[in-house]
Amino acid sequence: MKKLLLALVIATGFTQIAAADDALKNAIANPQRTPANVARDEARHPYATLTNFGIKPSMTVVELAPGGGWYTEILAPYLRNQGKLILAGAGKGLKEKINATPAMYDKVVIGEFDPAKKIDYAPKNSVDMVLTFRNVHNWIGISSEASKQVFQSAFDALKPGGVFGVVEHRLPTSMKQDDKASTGYVHEAFVVQLAESVGFKLASKSEINANPKDKADHEKGVWALPPVLANKDKDKEKYLAIGESDRMTLKFVKP
Repeated sequence: MKKLLLALVIATGFTQIAAADDALKNAIANPQRTPANVARDEARHPYATLTNFGIKPSMTVVELAPGGGWYTEILAPYLRNQGKLILAGAGKGLKEKINATPAMYDKVVIGEFDPAKKIDYAPKNSVDMVLTFRNVHNWIGISSEASKQVFQSAFDALKPGGVFGVVEHRLPTSMKQDDKASTGYVHEAFVVQLAESVGFKLASKSEINANPKDKADHEKGVWALPPVLANKDKDKEKYLAIGESDRMTLKFVKP
């Protein structure tokens, strides 16, 4: 009987993992995603990135500073039925998208997020995962205190054992990072130190979003690369050939 029960537990566990993966694949393949966003899947690796962080559809997940909602388009339907998505901040454009597509976004919660003033998006010890994609340089640009406040908010919101997943443009160790991270690139060691300073432990590093073609030495910084192409037609073919930025993918855990 014990062997039979063990077999059932193992079988059920594998079934749940497969279902979770299928749910994520379905969310990525959702025809309601913006076509321009879908075109960037090859550069952003959403399936590999999110599974690396250990996401599951039953989790309560916070997305910090979601911008235009590139990842929100995946996370919202993925978490809609079993979990919960909290957006820490949302601009006018993203709010309009949310209001226009209730079938995807009707259960999304929007919290207060202003690193220069007030952050209030979730009670302490209440969420399973906090995610942020290519935002750390923006917070450094505000101030060192603001960036630390954001990381502290993630630590406080997470349950013990919760995961903080960070994707950020990576500055080579041979290049100097200025106080405002004005090129958009950040040293990986800086992000690790910042996370550890508020209590996180580094669980893993991944090269899922690495791009060895990117040397981070562009006029107008990371924004020279696609999709922004800040230099317009100047060296456009060169930047298109490089592709999107070289990025660190770091998984931290709250002890």
